[in-house]
Amino acid sequence: MSVQVQRRLFTVEEYHRMAEAGILSEDDRIELIEGELIAMSPIGSRHAACVKRLVRLLDRAVGERAIVSAQDPIRLGRHSEPQPDVALLRHRPDFYASAHPGPEDVLLIVEVAETSADYDRTVKIPLYARHGIPEAWLVDLTEEHIEIYRQPSPQGYRETRTARRGETLHPIALPGLTIAVEDILG
Repeated sequence: MSVQVQRRLFTVEEYHRMAEAGILSEDDRIELIEGELIAMSPIGSRHAACVKRLVRLLDRAVGERAIVSAQDPIRLGRHSEPQPDVALLRHRPDFYASAHPGPEDVLLIVEVAETSADYDRTVKIPLYARHGIPEAWLVDLTEEHIEIYRQPSPQGYRETRTARRGETLHPIALPGLTIAVEDILG
């Protein structure tokens, strides 16, 4: 006799109800990715410092043109609500108090990886592409480079490149904004 195993995928609504019921707490480092609850890696000091640098750099650079969001949820369809390290969002007067931002609200997502680069590259970056996020950056602290992903499609990003120290980044959604790679890497 063979046993058939079926996976139970959760919706964003069910994920939120688990938090409301106390099954998940705000201290749990969990993301909902394609219906699965994923335990996020602990944040190391290099990772935390990089996120802080990004928030400061982006906040100063964008001013009122966008909202800088750090480690907050982005709702991507019915089964995913990742918490990217940094996101640039379209400016909204309520700062998204009425609902988490969706793909149409996101100008740029930045994932910082000290130990999770492979997962971010193979799972999260393609997820962002499938949902039409116009640009994503993967800051790989181990390799000391930043991978830039643009032109989203259901099959992934059609344009990718790697930037290293000495180079600058120019987010496509915010013309005129220039950020040095070394300012992000530290």
